[in-house]
Amino acid sequence: MIYLDNAATSWPKPHAVYNEVLNCMRKYCANPGRSGHKMAIQASEKIYECRENICKIFGIANPLCVSFTSNTTEALNMGIKGLLKPGDHAIITSMEHNSVLRPLKKLETSGVKLSIAKADINGRVNPKDILKYINKKTKLIITTHASNVCGTINPIKEIGIVAKENKLIHMVDAAQTAGVYPIDVKEMNIDILAFPGHKGLLGPQGTGGLYVREGIELDTLKEGGTGSVSESPYQPEFIPDRYESGTLNTPGIAGLNEGVKYILNTGLNEIMRHERELTKHMLEGLHSISKVEIYGTTQLEQRVGVVSINIKGKDCIDVCTELDEKFALESGTVRLSIGCFNTKQDIDKVLKAINEIAK
Repeated sequence: MIYLDNAATSWPKPHAVYNEVLNCMRKYCANPGRSGHKMAIQASEKIYECRENICKIFGIANPLCVSFTSNTTEALNMGIKGLLKPGDHAIITSMEHNSVLRPLKKLETSGVKLSIAKADINGRVNPKDILKYINKKTKLIITTHASNVCGTINPIKEIGIVAKENKLIHMVDAAQTAGVYPIDVKEMNIDILAFPGHKGLLGPQGTGGLYVREGIELDTLKEGGTGSVSESPYQPEFIPDRYESGTLNTPGIAGLNEGVKYILNTGLNEIMRHERELTKHMLEGLHSISKVEIYGTTQLEQRVGVVSINIKGKDCIDVCTELDEKFALESGTVRLSIGCFNTKQDIDKVLKAINEIAK
């Protein structure tokens, strides 16, 4: 089956991911941090191992700064709502996902102010344009690392410098780049990083995380059992317990750990090279089809493997329906977002299908 919907969820996963989820369920799926027996301790150790491996991916010094979430959306909500108070001002870009925009629109009703810096025709934001919106009430700049629509990569490091020079907090949505494109939180001046486990990090659905730089304290989005200081009626102040109320998804995190290990063993640069090569092949093929309009930059080093197109004279919904009805039944689900397990042959079949629809 051809699968090109990796911008939503990566598939397939490395075999070790499936195996460890089942292994966890069979052998050590107890409640981490809640008990002192062997299974609970093994579950806690596996979760901490995953924190450490995630730190290796993102250049994070302290594993306790990584909190696990169910997805990027939860992580973004934790960061946004935990940081902004009535009267605060935030700056985002016009390319942000609804997981950023909707929480902020909710906060606007309670007095948070919002400015939106427009991206250029290719979906890229100029850091100088963000400077125009900074005022005395500005507290936070949020930027998507790469667009989920056109794949364009934003200059995160330069935007982070703008934030740092103006003593602002810089939050990054890494939904399309975590595990696919190099991220170093210190080098890129990232204070808060929200990331999915189920996309480029190759873990199961229901996994994600939030990195919060030491020195930044978020208000809690939820309170409850953490397995620590249970005698206190108040939420623990220390991390990651402060942000991790309730039983963690131990099987999912165990699987995520294997996905991260696969990336570390394969090499992030090798994964990026492979996906970039396939993206180049896809873009060249699409450019040769006269009726196809391609969105986003043509510069490969400034985009990830997410390609959005329209076919002149056809509604995009009709194109999706035709791809699904005429080609998916024979070849699997066809989407234009590339993953590390796709091949050149996959792309050739997609190009053939689009060419037939365009004709």
